[in-house]
Amino acid sequence: MRVLVTGHNGYIGCVMVEVLRAAGHSVVGLDTDYFADGGNGKNDSETPAIRKDIRDLTAADLSGVEAVVHLAALCNDPLGDLNPDWTVDINHHGSRRLAALAKEAGATRFLYASSCSMYGKAGEEMVDESAPLRPLTPYAVSKVRAEEEISQLADQNFSPVFMRNATAYGVSPRMRADVVLNNLVCWAHTTGKIRVMSDGTPWRPIVHIRDIARAFAAALAAPRHVVHNEAFNVGANEENYQVRELAEIVRETVSGCVVEYARDGGPDPRSYRVSFDKFRRAFPDFTFEWNARRGAREVYDTVREAKLTLDDFQGRRYIRLNQLKHLLDSDLLDDTLRWRDSPRQTSI
Repeated sequence: MRVLVTGHNGYIGCVMVEVLRAAGHSVVGLDTDYFADGGNGKNDSETPAIRKDIRDLTAADLSGVEAVVHLAALCNDPLGDLNPDWTVDINHHGSRRLAALAKEAGATRFLYASSCSMYGKAGEEMVDESAPLRPLTPYAVSKVRAEEEISQLADQNFSPVFMRNATAYGVSPRMRADVVLNNLVCWAHTTGKIRVMSDGTPWRPIVHIRDIARAFAAALAAPRHVVHNEAFNVGANEENYQVRELAEIVRETVSGCVVEYARDGGPDPRSYRVSFDKFRRAFPDFTFEWNARRGAREVYDTVREAKLTLDDFQGRRYIRLNQLKHLLDSDLLDDTLRWRDSPRQTSI
């Protein structure tokens, strides 16, 4: 199929493009390029791309697109706290509008990168897709609202699919250090200390970005009746960890480091153990190839080879919030988080 991948120059997106292309799809990218000048990886120059904010797309931009993989978003809780209205505008309203445009343009499948964070404060209970949604942050709320409204667009010709990814980790050409396992490894490598900001008890399911991309490829290839207007938790049951367990895996991976808990670190209310049985039943031949221990080693080998420093790690190259603050402080973005330099808004 001809597949539009939004956020194709992002942390997951650049891996997604590679995996989908290997599966035989023709890929078109879409990215507003917030992170193009961060010094962390290079933009994909081979994939035909639309350089636009998702909020400014038209149906004409999506002409000929048969499926959409929608990854583009303000991607974590600190970004949501910077200005919650931006998260609502981009993640919620922008996603709903994109889905409507895709339907109007004739796309038949719309894969939405949602999140297990929408389960919020689930605690020790193992939650599946039918569990109550208890979003605790603007980011998680935006995912819930987008799912609700995109679902209403489903009909016999348009199939939305909601891929509720566990917390991502792993190495990417456009690397992030603000996701939990990558973050712990970077602290260990650059300081010799694994900084845990809570008491270590919260549960987090995690999944490697390459497994996420493979799961999306499986959902694109699946028969319509398997995925039509369905939500799937994306990950593996055995990859639910408490944060202290992840810290211990990193301690065993990075020699000579110690685990350090924040003095005022209490239990994080965001705690959820997730069942991935529905995905396993729908895709019985799919195998998740990565686990936390292998992923920690991959990230450690990569940051060590790159000679990552503490300044690098805490700067705008690897922390999404810091890059957006830089663009705002440099007056490159306006108060709606759009580029002031209009020529950036180009189409293929």
